[in-house]
Amino acid sequence: MAPWSAPLSRLLTQGKASLLCRHVLKASHRFDWVSRGRSELLFRQRMCARSHGASSVCSSSSSSSSSAETLWSLYNHTKKHTQDVMPSISSASVDPDSIFANNEMSLRDTEVYGFDYDYTLAFYSRQLHTLIFNIARDILISKQRYPEGLRDYEYIPNFAVRGLHYDVQKALLMKIDAFHYIQLGTVYRGLDPVPDEEVIAMYDSCHVPLEIMSDFYGKSSHSHSMKQFMDIFSLPEMNLLSCVNDFFMKHNIDYEPVHLYKDVKEAIRDVHVKGIMYRAVEADIGKYICYGEQSHAVLKKLSEHGKKMFLITNSPFDFVDRGMNYIVGTDWRDLFDVVIVQAEKPGFFNDKRKPFRRVTDKGALLWDRIHKLDKGQIYKQGNLYEFLRLTGWRGSKVLYFGDHIYSDLADLTLKHGWRTGAIIPELRKEIKIMNTEEYVHTMSWMQALTGLIEQMQVHRDPASQAVVEEWLREREAMRPHTKQMFNPQFGSLFRTYHNPTYFSRRLSRFADVYMASVSCLLNYDFQHTFFPRRTPLQHESPFGQGQTPVGSERRPRESESLFK
Repeated sequence: MAPWSAPLSRLLTQGKASLLCRHVLKASHRFDWVSRGRSELLFRQRMCARSHGASSVCSSSSSSSSSAETLWSLYNHTKKHTQDVMPSISSASVDPDSIFANNEMSLRDTEVYGFDYDYTLAFYSRQLHTLIFNIARDILISKQRYPEGLRDYEYIPNFAVRGLHYDVQKALLMKIDAFHYIQLGTVYRGLDPVPDEEVIAMYDSCHVPLEIMSDFYGKSSHSHSMKQFMDIFSLPEMNLLSCVNDFFMKHNIDYEPVHLYKDVKEAIRDVHVKGIMYRAVEADIGKYICYGEQSHAVLKKLSEHGKKMFLITNSPFDFVDRGMNYIVGTDWRDLFDVVIVQAEKPGFFNDKRKPFRRVTDKGALLWDRIHKLDKGQIYKQGNLYEFLRLTGWRGSKVLYFGDHIYSDLADLTLKHGWRTGAIIPELRKEIKIMNTEEYVHTMSWMQALTGLIEQMQVHRDPASQAVVEEWLREREAMRPHTKQMFNPQFGSLFRTYHNPTYFSRRLSRFADVYMASVSCLLNYDFQHTFFPRRTPLQHESPFGQGQTPVGSERRPRESESLFK
């Protein structure tokens, strides 16, 4: 993926986009040279083959040598061109505060805005992940009788990324792409990488069959041995699983991976369900809520423009109230038309049986039947079907924001036709990395080199094949480097080496738009339409993106020799 063809790069400033377009068009001429060079080599080889029977002017060795020289000339020309345009391309950076569209969507049509709470309106510091890890680790030791030596392990902030899969049977953490292939170099047993040869032996050709992938919501079950970690709160769980696995292996302790997974899952669940985390955050809210990302300004702007707003969260009222008082102010409830806590998503979107229940400011549950959802009141549980009946907020006029692609967004877009916005806090960091000169230079040259390999692989003489093989080795050596720019163990949240990750695939399916935080809404007015960038299918013309469509090469005439 060249930086100018990345899904995120469509929202450049107009001036930078124009500058980038000019260099892309120049790049298209470079690929025309490559295409002509390929045809020229084929032409030379045919001429040599014809003349070989009549004379010995064209020997096999001289033909191969000439082909290799032509390939290296093309290589040097392409590399020089890539280096020449780097300063201009590097200046065409992506704005990390943009909103990116998977599907065309106009704010002009949006009348109702809904929000999740955790990692949508409230953002947490890394201290919260450390807290969750430590409490869950201690629960394993005190309640599940795990070894005391586990206390020596601490939370590793940059170990895992969101969207990884965990093989419950084999106790392996890994990254899988959109086509169910494992990215080699990203499979970990405990805290150590698993050799590629072992991964290939365990998973035939590194492919994970559909029947053992996680279920629709990313969970493992009796028929699905894979669990996908999709929300940010799962980072401590991945850390703890890896640390306990590491301890058992290093101490040669025989254990059942399925039991370990279930125990860690239950310990993490206790941290949330039993209110341990909630009480800790409420006691020192300034330590754990690091910023509100201008959430108050977003909500105020929506209110001033007459937009309806609602909150649906799985968190309890006391926790939400304390956080919203800190982020927005004590009058935060005046901004929302409906507030629903402990909704138990994703069940909230599917289970028609659970009725709403009103909650007092003191947290007491009332028993009266709910005939309407009043502003200023707090409601617990319920279900979306009753919510739709009582509010009438249906279809594409509703836009709901959340950070969990499955629990927050999937059912809404698939079953109810709401518009959805994914909040991806990691996006800001990844875009900043993509804007660096090192990344732009590396990816631009890798894309150009890939184009050369694709075009020149047709030459089957030994000298040409040796050149192409050398190019392939260079490309393979560059790929781990690009991975480590994002995360040393697992790379980017959005890509394997070249394919989208499984996370990206689900994001593009279930989110109309995505952004780093809700504060990105402040950069747009309510008449704005978000357009997805038209990405050419493999059989379509790239329309000036600097790539040569498959099958577009034309045969050169003798007078069109590339190296006269």
